[in-house]
Amino acid sequence: MADSGGPNGRTPGARRVRAFVALPLPEPQRALLAAHLVVCRSAAPEFRWVPPGSLHLTLRFLGHLEPSKLERLRRGLRELRGHPFDLALEGLGSFGGRRAARVVWLALREGAAEAAALAQRVEAASQAAGLEAEPRPFRGHVTLARARAARGSPLPELPPPPHLARWTATEFVLFESRLGRPAPTYLPLERFPLRG
Repeated sequence: MADSGGPNGRTPGARRVRAFVALPLPEPQRALLAAHLVVCRSAAPEFRWVPPGSLHLTLRFLGHLEPSKLERLRRGLRELRGHPFDLALEGLGSFGGRRAARVVWLALREGAAEAAALAQRVEAASQAAGLEAEPRPFRGHVTLARARAARGSPLPELPPPPHLARWTATEFVLFESRLGRPAPTYLPLERFPLRG
């Protein structure tokens, strides 16, 4: 008799993967932000500042996925179509307000509508793979820091971010997120070109 797996049909020992889908930042933009983040880290140590190599624009956080669901999602993402589009970042913002900021981010100056449309297609692929619908509306941004306190922290005045040149998004990426200290590690699992 074949083994049907563990409880809930899971295969014993199968490793669940914490994952998300995102648009990566090019190296020139990361390099310019690196010095800015050093200054911000000194000005606001009550926040965990994202390492420059981990900066990205999240299209969909997926949570912990079992291998079978992850494979269904990968197949769905390979079917997505979309043209390359331009992106530009400008201006700091925060979720939670300055008195109790939970997340500090860079806003999209260009490409917000195109990023939202791509996020909508990623959402449809996620649901087709068996994930529950994302209840929060998509808000395109690049996270720079998260408050160490769950309730948020006062956000001091920070220097304006450097001018970042516009770039063209030519792919989106499925990342694995491995939690650890001082920060999570993001590993690209598969890249999906935008080619119409």
